[in-house]
Amino acid sequence: MGANDQVTAQASAVGDIDEYMERVGQRARAASRAIAKASTAAKNAALKAIADAIERDVDALRAANARDVERAKRNGQDPAFIDRLTLSDKALKTMIEGLNQVAALPDPVGEIGNLKFRPTGIQVGQMRVPLGVIGIIYESRPNVTIDAAALCLKSGNATILRGGSEAIESNTALARAIGEGLASAGLPADVVQVVETTDRAAVGKLITMTDYVDVIVPRGGKSLIARLIADARVPMIKHLDGICHVYVDDCADMDKALRIAENAKTHRYGTCNTMETLLVAEGIAPRALPMLGKLFHDKGVELRVDAASKAILHASGLDDVKDAQPEDWSTEYLAPILAVKVVASLDAAIDHINEYGSAHTDAIVTEDHDRAMRFLREVDSASVMVNASTRFADGFEFGLGAEIGISNDKLHARGPVGLEGLTSLKYVVLGHGEVRQ
Repeated sequence: MGANDQVTAQASAVGDIDEYMERVGQRARAASRAIAKASTAAKNAALKAIADAIERDVDALRAANARDVERAKRNGQDPAFIDRLTLSDKALKTMIEGLNQVAALPDPVGEIGNLKFRPTGIQVGQMRVPLGVIGIIYESRPNVTIDAAALCLKSGNATILRGGSEAIESNTALARAIGEGLASAGLPADVVQVVETTDRAAVGKLITMTDYVDVIVPRGGKSLIARLIADARVPMIKHLDGICHVYVDDCADMDKALRIAENAKTHRYGTCNTMETLLVAEGIAPRALPMLGKLFHDKGVELRVDAASKAILHASGLDDVKDAQPEDWSTEYLAPILAVKVVASLDAAIDHINEYGSAHTDAIVTEDHDRAMRFLREVDSASVMVNASTRFADGFEFGLGAEIGISNDKLHARGPVGLEGLTSLKYVVLGHGEVRQ
């Protein structure tokens, strides 16, 4: 069966979408009760078995992914999309490392903290408990299948994974490894379910199944997330845009600034933690911008600049720049395009970021401790960095093992969402026969 034929077959094989998704939801709810009480040893055994299965079947996974990538290229997808879809050797290695890292992390489920005695004699504290059933909707990133399964499994949640049609063969192959790992540890197969249809109606059903699904985590483009915000009845952990900034302060070390800016923009273009706007303090701009401009020009990055930046770059001999338009300050390019602006001061940089940014990830390059601390306090983003690339805003890099997504909301979870972000707290009371007077 050809790749396109398989996608068509997947879309039609499940029959009535509403009935199919109801069955998926019912099984997930039942499985959530089983995984919530599973031992740490069983969960860790499943994670390690999944890692072993991926390592053993790496050639088959590469072949499945290659078919997805070839189909995406035939369909005219852009390079950033292809980059997200591709399971490189590094991506496969990171999957395996992530599974083992999550297995090594402390199990948050059942942890009791903040125990305090009250005057009545009772002790009051809080216990970490799973959220229940987590629905994850994502597009072209097959690595999300493993990251999500690992984190939901370790945090005691059942999960329903609905990947995009463009990654159907990769996700199906990864689902087999997940099923094998669950079975080897004696855990129900329904703890992780990969939706078998590519019909978009399945998404519409999933985001309204409040009887079975406790939270939705979307991983995809702006149009997908905007649709879910409009239509979902299940609560979501999400971010809409990744409009990330690097501010080069006039107390910056230029070697650091060049390394950080280059990495933040050119390490990967199609990710939500990629720099989209470079801000440069006017005190250092005449020295910094010619070097930065040449760096990005040599890398093939299109620069969209304000008037002050343009004058400095032109004076240095770099004429191949475009005038920034108002919308450039609030655009997530996901491409080799960078907006550049000279700002008067740290205050101006902070004001610009808080006005035009998406509260995702922003960085300052400076050797001034007081300015660095002000930036950390006053930039209202989920991840704020000093002298480091925005590309570090990632669950794996933050030591979470993996991430289920990045949230720029302010309630429940913010930033890369790992194990603790997939749990809730309930109050527990320990008494000795006390009664309220």
